[in-house]
Amino acid sequence: MSKALLPGSTIGILGSGQLGRMLAMAAARLGFRCHVYGDAPGPAFDVSVKSTVGSYEDAAAIRAFAESVAVVTYEFENVPLAAVSAAGLSAPLRPGAKALEIAQDRLVEKTFITDLGIAVAPFAAVSSPADFKTALAITGGKAILKTRRFGYDGKGQARIAKGTDLADAFAALGTDAAILEGFVPFDFEVSVLVARGVTGELAFYDIPINTHRDGILDTSSVPSPLGLDHAARAREIAGAIAEALDYTGVLAVEMFYAAREGAEALMVNEIAPRVHNSGHWTIDACAVSQFENHIRAVAGWPLGPTVRHSDAVMQNLIGDDVDAWPRLAAEPSAGLHLYGKNEARPGRKMGHITRLRPRADVPKSG
Repeated sequence: MSKALLPGSTIGILGSGQLGRMLAMAAARLGFRCHVYGDAPGPAFDVSVKSTVGSYEDAAAIRAFAESVAVVTYEFENVPLAAVSAAGLSAPLRPGAKALEIAQDRLVEKTFITDLGIAVAPFAAVSSPADFKTALAITGGKAILKTRRFGYDGKGQARIAKGTDLADAFAALGTDAAILEGFVPFDFEVSVLVARGVTGELAFYDIPINTHRDGILDTSSVPSPLGLDHAARAREIAGAIAEALDYTGVLAVEMFYAAREGAEALMVNEIAPRVHNSGHWTIDACAVSQFENHIRAVAGWPLGPTVRHSDAVMQNLIGDDVDAWPRLAAEPSAGLHLYGKNEARPGRKMGHITRLRPRADVPKSG
């Protein structure tokens, strides 16, 4: 505890989006202040003690920001590595740059996970249409072509099937750095939310099952139908990744579950070195949310309890979904969270609602 930040210390957040907003709100609960740095004003600015608009390429501005805080964290994985490296010269950086570097490139990420002995979909690098013959031999005829960098919420990818014009699909990505991933016939997707403290302690939230709409996360629900043995294996996988990254904070590991003989039932889809959309339910269903545990970890505090007191279904409010706020605000046993964004656009996350119900499996003491 001698290295733990004192209440009243200032935590720096790179990124001004809704995740930064919820981190700043969790930090305030513990008596911390937040200084947010973003390349444009965003929802996090509304709830922070201080905010700075600046380019992520402006190393001098990044260093000045880092010098004004006790520790720096980030709320999205596409912060340029040069920016986090500059920040790390002036303040502790948690999580470190390694997690960011690996998560920013799907080929590097898949290779890193495979090297840990953890199953992923078959994959191959694609730099031109000429690479498809070799890549399809590895991944199979049904696959997904993705940009190696900057894709999210279904963007930057194309399905490849029999009859697909491969040259057109590759050209549509707008990059020569792509990865082809074999299609996984999974039963459902889950995500593991693991918090790792500065001394290496691990804490896991219950594992949600995720559903998607138009390539964007729609709902995350706990409990998931994952069996006890598979849940234990999922936590083991996420913990191994966090350890290998020497990670500090909350890490999300998305996995496919496919019940089939002779194959690994759990297969990692991707990692997110940050708090995650699939963990928003923890704000209402747990005494200590994923956001508070991330703040606790980066501040060097003990991790808080991750047990949930309720079953929960978190649903994203995308675009015009937010127009139903009067009805949603009147729902009993539900927590409504709006991000303060001025304009509802198709595909834009405007908020979320978490619907609670009593736990069907109340844990026994002892």
